[in-house]
Amino acid sequence: MPAVTPRGFRDILPTEALARERITGIVRECFSKHGYLPVETPILEDRRLLSVGSRIEDSPFQLFDADGSLLMVRPDLTLPIARMVSTRMAADDLPLRLRYVAPVVREESSLKGQPRQFTQLGIEYYGSDDGGALPEVEVVSLLAETLEALDVPAWRIVCGSVSPLKALLAHCSPSKEFEEGVLSYAHESDLVSLDELVDSTDLSEPVRLALHQVPRMSGGSEVIARIDSLLEGAGVPEEERGTRELERFVSALSDLDASGRLSFDFSIVNSFDYYTGVIFKGYAEGITASIASGGRYDAVLANFGRPGVASCGFALSLERLQEILGEQGESGVVSSHVSLAERPLRIAVPKGSLFPDAVRVLGEAGLPTDKLKDLGRKLIVRDGDVEYVIVRAQDAPAFVAHGGADCGICGYDSIFEANHDLIQLVDLRFGGCRFVVAEPRSKAGAAEDAYRWRGSVRVATKYPRITQSYYDRIGQQVDIVQLHGNIELGPIVGMTDRLVDITATGTTLRENDLVIVDEVMQCTARFFAGPAAYRYDGRIRSLAARLAQAVAED
Repeated sequence: MPAVTPRGFRDILPTEALARERITGIVRECFSKHGYLPVETPILEDRRLLSVGSRIEDSPFQLFDADGSLLMVRPDLTLPIARMVSTRMAADDLPLRLRYVAPVVREESSLKGQPRQFTQLGIEYYGSDDGGALPEVEVVSLLAETLEALDVPAWRIVCGSVSPLKALLAHCSPSKEFEEGVLSYAHESDLVSLDELVDSTDLSEPVRLALHQVPRMSGGSEVIARIDSLLEGAGVPEEERGTRELERFVSALSDLDASGRLSFDFSIVNSFDYYTGVIFKGYAEGITASIASGGRYDAVLANFGRPGVASCGFALSLERLQEILGEQGESGVVSSHVSLAERPLRIAVPKGSLFPDAVRVLGEAGLPTDKLKDLGRKLIVRDGDVEYVIVRAQDAPAFVAHGGADCGICGYDSIFEANHDLIQLVDLRFGGCRFVVAEPRSKAGAAEDAYRWRGSVRVATKYPRITQSYYDRIGQQVDIVQLHGNIELGPIVGMTDRLVDITATGTTLRENDLVIVDEVMQCTARFFAGPAAYRYDGRIRSLAARLAQAVAED
């Protein structure tokens, strides 16, 4: 057996370790000169205690202590430090300025090519919530200073806030279920499904308009006034909108705003049970993820029993800083920075049945597509300032998520099944199909009998995540048998009770004497983008707007 590290973990050799030391030293110096003091917390935390501060996603890195308590490897530093402050620091100690450099461990996915351990360099600020200076101003200013000291190329800090959307829902949501649905779709960056949910209600036009546009609002500081106008039209009282705090925030960062280093994008509003105000991320050209992330999270310390404390901070990813600075050393390949002006916009285009309509809508949106009409066996087609990457529809989300393309087109089913961090922007309204549950006509009732006997339904499918989500929704246990073709054979030969598959006309089902017993979901093609590319590259937002207009005019 080869002596290798566990999946998602790696060794760091001397050359790279020296590069990491250099980066860490610059960051530490920036933090220290502003009075931030070092702290350390255990790598293991009591899961029950940590979950008091905020909802924690399931993690495989858990173990039972000798006394039976459930421990977990820390997934970040904000919750452990908040736990520490709530128990070890007194009110007289405020304001507190704390810094750290520490490894964290998370489970992304065994198939997503992401590390499970990475190093965070961050700060946490705790002060009295007296309505004075906004702590997020100090924190964002320090992030900007740090990125500048590191010589990060073409960096930008993109901000959003949870306050406007939460205020809008608090004022006009018709039900708790609707509010939870909107927040869930916003958290998942699924703006298409959010639109569909909003349009399914009888809310007033100004309210629907605000719900459609607030999560899509992006640009300079002028977007704050546009959001304020939308919320005013929806009837949200001025003192509840959160826009006055945003105006104070921008005013205090006027130099950063004037330089173009500060921008806004309200698709960034996620983790509604964690953040309580401004959220921000640091981006740079040439990287497919944020290099820094932070925000205002007063609720975390309040959940630990310390209300009234203004809490704000951010964490830098050491590995992503290495990537953008080209300092990966012996364990990696040195990267080079290419500016947006020097490269084309790269779009993942699905081959197969979606290809003709994808080419059509891209052309209607004003992109050059002549070279796509005689594709042959080409995998990459350059046409003017656009580069088309020809991929299987199922692979398009992975290409965009990992930086092989900036944006792309594929069916919603492929996006859902891939489960990557993507922003879904436009329903293109072609490639319509539906997912169904089917069984042999001759075996009607057999699945119910099997469920009563085994306590589960055995299902054949190519789409395990879609299938699991459906059975979770209806509250049934399911045993999934994943196949890659001829799914219909599963129940026909008795290997499974039913199947979950995609169908457009139902012809294959009928010809094999299979009947549909339920509908899982309907799908059409969507235009989507990687979060970093979308928030940094204005060409993607422009293309999304033109595609939406082209679809509306069809």
